This record gives sequence, structure tokens and C-alpha cells, in this order.
Amino acid sequence: MALDATARKANVMDSLKKYFVDSLKTESGIEITFDKRLSDPPVTQGHTVNRWVTIGIGPIVPEALSSVFVEMFCCTRNDTEGFRLAQLRDAVFGYLTDTDMPDGMKRITFYRSVPPGGGDWVKIGAFVVQDISESKDQEAPDGTKFVIITCRLRFGSKV
Repeated sequence: MALDATARKANVMDSLKKYFVDSLKTESGIEITFDKRLSDPPVTQGHTVNRWVTIGIGPIVPEALSSVFVEMFCCTRNDTEGFRLAQLRDAVFGYLTDTDMPDGMKRITFYRSVPPGGGDWVKIGAFVVQDISESKDQEAPDGTKFVIITCRLRFGSKV
């Protein structure tokens, strides 16, 4: 028996990666990487990165109203007082909330993954961003300043 598109981990991950690439990287020019924690993002030779976001997706809790947890490590370097970290945190937070909605919760489009041969993204639902929390500002041994934003996204699925 085939797994419903709304219960497929690949669709969850691809949809969230698409959203963060389209918003953080394309719209805001923020370097991003996935599932590597504090690792530097891949960049071209000679290009220095002083701010980036590393995004960890999962675990997924499958139910009729499923949950997926997302951890976002907002990182800066050469940021003596942490002001650029605060600006980065604010930019990321802006993509997780929606002041135009009465409840302030961001809706992110949930897509069926694009088939390997190509094709259009097909909307199958939406994620609602809930339960956003953040760590205190921290500093890694190499001088990287970071804050971790954690949120739970809820979405309807057939399991």
C-alpha cells in the first residue's frame, strides 16, 4: 500500500528546504546549510562567510495533525558585541511569524516533492509554525556566536 503524500518525510523535508532557500537565501541573501549544526556553509573559494543559518529538520511525529520540529542555528563571526547576531535572529524570526494573520502564526506551503525527472511543485497542504523558542546567545570555541531557534510545525496528514 502506498504512503499518502502528506505522510512522506521526503515531502516534508523538500517543502521546508524550498521555503528556507526561497526566503532566507534568495530573498535575504543569508547563507544556509542543512543538518550540520555549527558547520560553515559551503562557499566558493575566496568568499568569507560571517553570518549563516544551519537548519535541522526532524523529528516528525506522524498523527492526523502531525508535528515536525525544526532547529535553526543562527551563527555569526567577527561580531564582537553580538549585534549582527541579533539582526540575523530577527530576520529568521520574521520568516517564522506572520503579523498579517490574527494569530501571528506563519503558514508555509506543503508540497509534493518534485519527481526526479522534473515537474511542478504540487501544493498538498500547509505547515503552521507554533511553539517558537530560542536559546540564550552562545559562543563556540572558535569565536562563532550563535543562538538556536526551535519551533514545532503542525500539518494535516493521512497516516
